[in-house]
Amino acid sequence: MVPAVDGGTRIFSTGSEARPFTVFPLKCAVQHYAWGKVGPESEVAKLISSNDPSVDIEQEKPYAELWMGAHPKGDAIICDNRISQKTLGSWISKHPDCLGSQVKDVFQGQLPFLFKVLSVNISLSIQAHPNKELAVQLHAQFPDRYPDKNHKPEMAIALTPFEGLCGFRPVEEIIGFLKNVPEFHAVIGNEAAELLENSSSDPRQISDALKKCFTVMMTCEKKTFVDQLNMLVKRVLEEAAGKDMAGSNGELLLRLHSQFPGDVGCFVIYFLNLVKLQPGESMFLGANEPHAYLHGDCIECMACSDNTVRAGLTPKFIDVQTLCGMLNYTPAPASEKIFPFIPDPSDPCVFLYDPPVPDFTVIKIEVPSSVKRYTISSIDSASILLVIRGEASATAAHPSQINIRRGSVLFMAANASVDLCINSLDGMLLFRACCML
Repeated sequence: MVPAVDGGTRIFSTGSEARPFTVFPLKCAVQHYAWGKVGPESEVAKLISSNDPSVDIEQEKPYAELWMGAHPKGDAIICDNRISQKTLGSWISKHPDCLGSQVKDVFQGQLPFLFKVLSVNISLSIQAHPNKELAVQLHAQFPDRYPDKNHKPEMAIALTPFEGLCGFRPVEEIIGFLKNVPEFHAVIGNEAAELLENSSSDPRQISDALKKCFTVMMTCEKKTFVDQLNMLVKRVLEEAAGKDMAGSNGELLLRLHSQFPGDVGCFVIYFLNLVKLQPGESMFLGANEPHAYLHGDCIECMACSDNTVRAGLTPKFIDVQTLCGMLNYTPAPASEKIFPFIPDPSDPCVFLYDPPVPDFTVIKIEVPSSVKRYTISSIDSASILLVIRGEASATAAHPSQINIRRGSVLFMAANASVDLCINSLDGMLLFRACCML
């Protein structure tokens, strides 16, 4: 048997291609955005070097994202020299039936999701993603800023302890900050603050008051918010030695201000929930949900789109008017932002993260050390499979064997299954992205 690829995951064959391959390994694109964890501290770097020890990880270079999919800005390379197409996108174009009978028709022959690993060191921007209707409108008006017509719901699943801002806090928490943080109150102003403080229990009135307060802050004159922010940072630093900073959210404020000094986004921490995820926990970010990833490593899955509306904590283009106009101003506690997974009643190793959108589902497969043979079952959807922990020999329908380990990425065509002969002593942990219509 002759190895078919160089480095990383290897595929061996006893035969030649008689029909389209159903399972094959991928080499996936790495994005080196400035906010990523640096060098070997990054989970992205750890995964790619674990899969291919010949990869040279640069000590001072950020390894922010691993893209697993067919997105034109990071189309995965097929690591099997028996396949004539070189990238996953070109292979899917040649064999659209691989997507699954319904997926192919609903998503016009395109893989509907992009699967990622993120390693976040510095906060990402305050942002939200438009729904389909707004995406079409923004793309028509500003195609250079909003490059497609699709929505971009996304889900983050923690691999390490992970922090993010997500959704508006309960009103009483925001009012508490208005009372405890005079600099925040000064940026909001008396009129907007009183509107929120005096809002009734009517959800529409609360949302209107939140929108008013948030918009006033985001459109505040720069000198005003910079002066108030500098005053707040100075006060928190003076109080830090001897007082609890919870009343001013001081620890997070100082961290964000050190990353983005003088940025109005530092005040957003008084509006949005701080969500802390433990490994395996997730949050789903639907259309118009304000959020910002702060720190940690996660699996991310999203609809295939580049549409992001930003308004703070970023050097990139900001669109404050669009963001303030589109947001979901429904307050909810941080605990409600943690998205539950569902155990599969037919397989104790499988847990489903199934969001309320058709574009993607993520499946966690956790095989205990006592199990040495396991079958990844077939579904009527193309899948991308990522190994987080463990090693195995994988066998699919073709007379082929693929040796997989931490960091390996496989494409599975619709209705393909994979038999694993597990070699590792501590079992396996894998994540599988698919589209379960």
